[in-house]
Order: sequence, then structure tokens, then C-alpha cells
Amino acid sequence: MPANTENEPPVQDAHGGPTTHQLQIIVNGQPVVLTDRHQTGAALKQAAIAQGVPIQADFVLSEVLHNGNQKVIPDDTRVTVKDGDEFWAIPGDDNS
Repeated sequence: MPANTENEPPVQDAHGGPTTHQLQIIVNGQPVVLTDRHQTGAALKQAAIAQGVPIQADFVLSEVLHNGNQKVIPDDTRVTVKDGDEFWAIPGDDNS
């Protein structure tokens, strides 16, 4: 039997697989693996949800900056993430 199906890319090691480069970010303290460093806020939340982070698509996403401050990332905003970047997703305040 073949190890991979045609819908499943081969698992690559750290020495340069030809098809994907994985990076890991942290969302609400949990690791989330991505294969593309160019994302939108909505795509980051969807990836986190798909990987079991207990958040919802309508949560507010923020990037944790190096100085400890947080920067809100709207759903339609494009960001370039790096391995180890940290984000928090929390319920929005609908009581305005």
C-alpha cells in the first residue's frame, strides 16, 4: 500500500521538503501549524478552530507584540506571520 494518498501531501522533514514549509504560531496558548506565512485575521482564526483551539470565528483576534502590548487584527487584514508569533482571540463586546 502507498504511504500517501493523492489528496495528502507527503510529510516533510526539517531539511527542505519540496512542497510545504510549516510554521507554528500560538493562539490562546495553544500551538497552531500553518503552511503559509501570509494570512488574514479570519484565516488565522479558522486555522486555530480547525486545530482544536476553543475559539469562535466572531472572536476578536489580537497579536501579542514584543513589548507585551496587543494589536487587534481585523478579519480582512492581511498579516505576515513568523514562527512563534503569539495571538489571543477573545469574545467581542457587543454591549455598546
